[in-house]
Amino acid sequence: MADDALVIFTPSGKRGRFAHGTPVLTAARQLGVDLDSVCGGRGICSKCQITPGYGEFPKHGLHVSETALSEWNEVEARYDRIRGLKEGRRLGCQAKIMGDVVIDVPPESQVHRQVIRKAATAQVMIMDPATHAYYVEVAEPDMHEPSGDFQRLEAAMKEQWQIEGLEAYPVLLRRLQPILRKGEWKVTVILYKDHHGKARILDIHPGFWEGRLYGLAIDLGSTTIAAHLCDLRNGNVLASSGLMNPQIRFGEDLMSRVSYAMMNAGGDVEMTKAVRAAINDLATTIATEAGVNPRQIVETVFVCNPVMHHLLLGIDPVELGQAPFALATSESLSIPARDLELDAIHENARLYILPCIAGHVGADCAAVALAEEPNKSEDMVLIVDVGTNAEILLGNKDRVLACSSPTGPAFEGAQISSGQRAAPGAIERVEIDPVTKEPRFRVIGSDLWSTDPGFAEATAQTGITGICGSGIIEVVAEMRMAGLLDPSGLIGSAEQAGTARLVPQGRTHAYVLHDGTATGGPLITVTQGDIRAIQLAKSALYAGARLLMDELQIETVDRIVLAGAFGAHISPKHAMVLGMIPDCPLDKVTSAGNAAGTGARIALCDISARAAIEAEVLRIHKVETAIEPRFQEHFVAANAIPHATAHFPELAKIVTLPDVGFNTSGTEGGRRRRRG
Repeated sequence: MADDALVIFTPSGKRGRFAHGTPVLTAARQLGVDLDSVCGGRGICSKCQITPGYGEFPKHGLHVSETALSEWNEVEARYDRIRGLKEGRRLGCQAKIMGDVVIDVPPESQVHRQVIRKAATAQVMIMDPATHAYYVEVAEPDMHEPSGDFQRLEAAMKEQWQIEGLEAYPVLLRRLQPILRKGEWKVTVILYKDHHGKARILDIHPGFWEGRLYGLAIDLGSTTIAAHLCDLRNGNVLASSGLMNPQIRFGEDLMSRVSYAMMNAGGDVEMTKAVRAAINDLATTIATEAGVNPRQIVETVFVCNPVMHHLLLGIDPVELGQAPFALATSESLSIPARDLELDAIHENARLYILPCIAGHVGADCAAVALAEEPNKSEDMVLIVDVGTNAEILLGNKDRVLACSSPTGPAFEGAQISSGQRAAPGAIERVEIDPVTKEPRFRVIGSDLWSTDPGFAEATAQTGITGICGSGIIEVVAEMRMAGLLDPSGLIGSAEQAGTARLVPQGRTHAYVLHDGTATGGPLITVTQGDIRAIQLAKSALYAGARLLMDELQIETVDRIVLAGAFGAHISPKHAMVLGMIPDCPLDKVTSAGNAAGTGARIALCDISARAAIEAEVLRIHKVETAIEPRFQEHFVAANAIPHATAHFPELAKIVTLPDVGFNTSGTEGGRRRRRG
């Protein structure tokens, strides 16, 4: 039996082997994991709370036993008695590593909080929400014409507002009589009336109630959960907030989570519990930020991919892990918030979940279609919602196609040697001089480039900590443009490419982007493994788009829309150099911001949009990448940077890619030999 153990931290993806008995906090510090601690490991501050994951983790090839960490000690027990630890939490300074383990660092335990880059996009909203307040005057009871108070309320609503067929929760019936009498038979009814005409009373106030009603639009992603708090009177976004999806500790990509559910009894229940708790926390946080009573949040709209959809609803996603990828239900859902244990908001709040398009194309893709309306486009538009699982739409007013492509978490900075989530200190922009091969970069938290005066002072507090998704895309594309990387994705040697920044790493080479070791900082490099991870991710994205183009029998698209939080931060030029997207005039490549979140807001503010998208998803043609043979062909060809066979004439107008080849068996002076 080995006397050391493999420790994998999420969401950073950092890993290492440590001797048994090593405190989790020590392991985190040695790996550069962002785990807070201000008391020096004495179990006083509670800043270093972590959540271990147990069971089977097929993606990592790990079985994590219940004994992977040391048992609770008196320090943890005392802290739990006095201040309380959330269920499943441990103190990183007290828990010791005793076996292979996956450890999640929750947002509140991170020094540099993840930047959830899903701000609300400006959008003109049609305001016709499902939930309204109605002032109504009710007839007093009459012994000569006996009827119930609720029946007289129904009659008043029908007479004064032409609304009939009311329903009410039993809890409201218990409160109805004292409220009517307190208001002297004048009350304000909070009514939810959906696009099918069904009306349900959510609350009732005595007299004329002047309070506001609020709704949440939530984009439940594989990696992040983003929410917008909206005023249901005018659609204004009062606050936007987000957090990491705590399910990351069960697997970074969707199929890893499906595997976790398959291989661990009750694994799906565990993941459902984690995500519902996170949504409750997010609702409380965003309401506090906006200065709003969370009990005034009366409605929530969710958009999510199919696996998140099932886990939110408490449905085992096992069927989504195997053909024919059957959904438990694909239709939209309108249900009470309490059914999903979302108790941070109004007790009678309603939830609306947009319809899914197919087994791997979910409500998030439907929301993108609602926001971007490809079905109304005169020209051929390709819409790519870039994330851990990319959602792709292609079409125009005649026909719209959709598919899902498994890009994985590399674009989020995971599975990258120096990768990290978007947080202050992360490198997000990169340029490499094609002559000197010297880099310059910008980090989140500062507008200065690393070559600008004052950069060191501006980044002194955050440090330079790693590379986030947009940074890794730019550095790989810049390496290709500077001749440090050949079309196959091979990194050259110092001699071949002419720069000492290329250093040997085993049988391959790595590019030194930043060396902070002299001041106690990290050595940030781009390795051959990093290049391969990006190649796999971008090939999946391109292959999905190409598959839809084949279906429509077209070779080019008129314009491309990059959606999603990550898509908003991608440089179109660098994306095209990589071959993430098909060739297109760069001025026709735009960002839609968080289009899925925008679609959720539209559905929150306008019930007619719900009817529209429910009808539209039935017309969208779904292409299944998982069983389409041509997907693999396109995937292999797309491994080259930018592509093995496809021409990029629009890209060639602005970028000339060096003709280099670093395969030692076929090079001469760093250039590929051309055979007659």
